[in-house]
Amino acid sequence: MSELIRLTAAELSAKLAAREVSSEEATRAHLDRIAEVDAEVGAFLATNEEASLAAARAVDARRASGEELGELAGVPLAVKDVLVTTDMPSTSGSRILEGYMSPYDATAVAKARAAGLVSIGKTNMDEFAMGSSTENSAYGPTRNPWDLERVPGGSGGGSAAAVGAFEAPLALGSDTGGSIRQPAALTGTVGAKPTYGGVSRYGAIALASSLDQIGPCARTVLDTALLHDAIAGHDHHDSTSLDVAWPSMTAAARSGASGDSLRGLRVGVVRQLMIEGVQAGVKSSFEEALALIAAQGAEIVEIDAPHFEYAVAAYYLILPSEASSNLAKYDSVRFGLRVVPEGSGTVESVMSASREAGFGAEVKRRIILGTYALSAGYYDAYYGSAQKVRTLIQRDFAAAFEQVDVIASPTAPTTAWRLGSHGGDPMQDYLNDATTIPANLAGIPGLSLPIGTAVEDGLPVGLQLMAPAFEDARLYRAGAAIERLIEDRDGQPFWEQAPALAPASIGKAAR
Repeated sequence: MSELIRLTAAELSAKLAAREVSSEEATRAHLDRIAEVDAEVGAFLATNEEASLAAARAVDARRASGEELGELAGVPLAVKDVLVTTDMPSTSGSRILEGYMSPYDATAVAKARAAGLVSIGKTNMDEFAMGSSTENSAYGPTRNPWDLERVPGGSGGGSAAAVGAFEAPLALGSDTGGSIRQPAALTGTVGAKPTYGGVSRYGAIALASSLDQIGPCARTVLDTALLHDAIAGHDHHDSTSLDVAWPSMTAAARSGASGDSLRGLRVGVVRQLMIEGVQAGVKSSFEEALALIAAQGAEIVEIDAPHFEYAVAAYYLILPSEASSNLAKYDSVRFGLRVVPEGSGTVESVMSASREAGFGAEVKRRIILGTYALSAGYYDAYYGSAQKVRTLIQRDFAAAFEQVDVIASPTAPTTAWRLGSHGGDPMQDYLNDATTIPANLAGIPGLSLPIGTAVEDGLPVGLQLMAPAFEDARLYRAGAAIERLIEDRDGQPFWEQAPALAPASIGKAAR
C-alpha cells in the first residue's frame, strides 16, 4: 500500500503545498489503490484515468508557475454518482440512465474542480438514492471495507466505502434522510449534512427536492470541514440556495481540536432518538462517548421531542411523493433507456416498457407509494398530514435548541449488517434511518463521526451531532473536540484502526 493513500487530506495537502509530492503522484497512488481493491469493495461505478491524471498535471503546472492555490488543490476526490459530471457517466445507480453523459458539471463538482480537487471516479449508490445499504444499486452492491460480508450503509455507501478503503481521501455525497451520515457510521468515516441550502443542489439528480442536500465525506472531521468549505456557498442556479456569508468550517474544526471547546457546551440527548432496537454495543459506545464529553466539562441534558416518533412515517410519505414527481421525467422520450415492445411502438407502450425495465424494485415501490399519496382524495390525508408532522418536528427542534447547543444521538441504531440479511424487507432499511431523518425534515445540519467499535462484532459505531440551521461550524468545532477525545482514549486516530491497513490490505475484520 502506498504511503500516500494513508495520509489524510490535510496531511496530503501540506505535502503538495511543500512540493514533497505531486498531485499526479497522489492521483496515481489512489487510482492504483482502486485497481488493487475495488473488485472486492465495489465502491466505484466509473473512473477515467486519463482525465484524472490530466487534471492532476494541470494542478501541478499551476503550482509550479507560482499560482496561489486553494488548500485542497491536487487532492483526489470521489464523487457520488448522484452528481452529474462531464468526464464520466452519471447514472444515479439506475439502468434507466446507463451511460448517460451530462453536458455540464453539478455545482458542487464545479466548485471542487475550481478549488483544484482532482476527481478520480463516480461512486456506487442505491438507485436514485433509495436505500440504506447500497444493495439497491442496479450495478451490484458495495461492500464494507471493515468486513466484506457486510453492507456499507446507504444510499451513499460507495463514497463512504471508497474513503474507508483508502481509495480516496475525500468524497462527495448526498443526504436525503441520512445517506451521508449513516454510511459514515457503518464504515468508520466522517460525514456531514449541511444546513439545507448551504450547498447547491444544482446538478444533483433529484430524489426529494425539499430534503436532498449535498455534503462531504472523509476520514477526519478536519478533512470533512475542508471539503465543506470548498463546495459551500450561494448558487443562482438553485432557488433553494442560501445567500448568506458562511463562517469557515475549517477554522471551526481546527479550533475544536486545539482548544477547550467542550467546556460549558450543552449537549442534548433526545429520549425519542434512543429508539427500541438500538444494538447493545451501539448504546454502550454512545454512553461511553457521552461520559467522555461530560468529563471535559460539557453538560448532558435530556430532551423530550414528542413528535420525533412520527418522523419515519412522515418521511416515507414526503419522500415518495416528491420522488414520484421527480422521476416522471424518465419517460424514454428525451433521454435514458428506451425499450420498444414487440408489436407496439406507441409512446405509452414504450414509456411503460422502459420504466419497467429501467427502474428497480425499490424505486417502483416508492413511485407507487408517492403517486398514491398525491392522488385525488388522499393528498390531504397523507402528504398534507405528513407536512404538518414535519412542522411539529421543526418546532420540537426549536424548543430543544432553546435548552442545548447541540443534540447528540447514535447515528444508526445498529452496526453494519450482513449483505442480504434483511431479506428484501424494506421496513428494516427504513427504520435504520430513524435517528437521521429528523434533521432532514427540519433542514438542520448533522455530522457523524466514529466513536469506537461495538463489543459484539468489532464494527464501527457513529455519533451524530445536530445543531440549529446555519450553525454548521458549531458541529465541526464540537466534532473535532470529540474526535480528539476518542483519539486520546484509543492512542491513535480511529481511521488507523481500519482493517484496510492490514497486510492483506482489505476486509480483515472479525466476521
